[in-house]
Amino acid sequence: MTFSQRMRASMKVLAIVLSVAMPVALAATAADARIGGGGSSGSRGSRTFSAPPATPTAPNAARPFERSMTQPSSPGMNSAAAANAGRGGFFSRPGLLGGLAAGFLGAGLFGMLFGGGLFGGLGGLSSLIGLVLQIGLIVIVVRLAMSWWQRRNAPAAAYASGPSPSQFDAQPQPQPDQIKGFGFGFGANAPPLKIVPDDYEAFERLLGEIQAAWSRQDLQALHRLATPEMVSYFAKDLAENDKRGVVNEVSNVKLLQGDLAEAWREGDTDYASVAMRFSLVDKTTERASGRVLDNSDRPVEVTEVWTFLRDRSGSWTLSAIQQV
Repeated sequence: MTFSQRMRASMKVLAIVLSVAMPVALAATAADARIGGGGSSGSRGSRTFSAPPATPTAPNAARPFERSMTQPSSPGMNSAAAANAGRGGFFSRPGLLGGLAAGFLGAGLFGMLFGGGLFGGLGGLSSLIGLVLQIGLIVIVVRLAMSWWQRRNAPAAAYASGPSPSQFDAQPQPQPDQIKGFGFGFGANAPPLKIVPDDYEAFERLLGEIQAAWSRQDLQALHRLATPEMVSYFAKDLAENDKRGVVNEVSNVKLLQGDLAEAWREGDTDYASVAMRFSLVDKTTERASGRVLDNSDRPVEVTEVWTFLRDRSGSWTLSAIQQV
């Protein structure tokens, strides 16, 4: 292939890459305009570094936080880190069974590598047939051990699964006609913290009020509706928009579907992570001319996981937004 042919081939590849990348880049620009910048920001207490369970509204895993003031070594994170450390593979499991299995496999492989076979002194197993039998025996032992480990952890895995729309918890719950007007369904697992219809109403109200305060660039209102951490991110994003000479306005926010991912209590603070699918008009205009830069008056649908917190005597405020 000549140099010119190689150049033409390279240009074709580059053209294909650009044709794919440009629509993605434009879509990302439009999606990043709304509040939160289309990313995952904030904190979820001790569960900041664990993903919220999947729900019917958000069946896919929520993205990890790109912006968070919570650090893995912060107080309250040790218990979560210890829980994650205890979920390692079978051979990383401390104790008698894990140690015996790891020692058995290691000794067997060592013996095979140096020609002694799995059991060393048994000369009959040094043949090819013996080697196959040894490998088969190791596979059987490992599979039995893994099966035992999966059965042992089955209850924990069931508890970690996302809620289903059948019911919220085992206690009597309001019937659907009692929560008419809410976009939220009920989950299946009984959380440590009970979320009642008034809480769902507060979540839906905050969804609209926070979007409206963002459109007005009203940081004072956002301080009442969100945590100082989230307000710091909103202030930074608004400052970036102002620097670029653009204004992002969000209107006609309507909750379409929502359900509880998880709710829990840490000391005097309650947390609730809620999956929400909502429609909104997300429009970015040029401040000086008013020219529309991104999107239009056509509503778009968004699915996000919002985490709220409250003190025992306080109201719910936004503490995190995660993309799905």
